[in-house]
Amino acid sequence: MTRGLRNNNPLNIRRNNTKWQGLSATQTDKSFFQFKTMAYGYRAAFKTLQTYILNKYDTDKDGTANELEDVIMRWAPPCENNTEVYIATVEKRSGISRHTILNRNNREQLIAVVAAMSYVENGVPANMDEVRKGWELI
Repeated sequence: MTRGLRNNNPLNIRRNNTKWQGLSATQTDKSFFQFKTMAYGYRAAFKTLQTYILNKYDTDKDGTANELEDVIMRWAPPCENNTEVYIATVEKRSGISRHTILNRNNREQLIAVVAAMSYVENGVPANMDEVRKGWELI
C-alpha cells in the first residue's frame, strides 16, 4: 500500500500549519498529513485545488491562469516531479485537456481531475465512491 493510501491522503498533501477537518489525532508521518478517512483526504485535495483555482496561478505565464496544466504545475512542481508526465497522465485519465480552464465549483470536472491525480500519486485507480464522498464534505 502506498504512503498516500496508508495516510488516507491520496494526493500526498504535505504537512504545514493548516488545521484540516478530519485530521487523525496522531500524526506519525513527518512529511505528509494523515486523515481519519479517505474522504477527508479527498476533501483536503479538493479544497487545495479550489484555492489554487481561486488564486489564479498562471505558472506558464501565458495569460490563461487556471488551466489544468497551471494547477498541476503548482501542485507538482518540476523541481520535485516529472510534471509533464503528471499532466499528460491526468489529461488522459480524466478526459480533460491540459488547456481546459478549471471551474472550482464544477463537481464532475474536479472529481475527474482529483481521481486522475490520485492515480498518479498512488499508481492505482481511485475509489470513486471515496472521491465523491470527499466532494460532499466540502
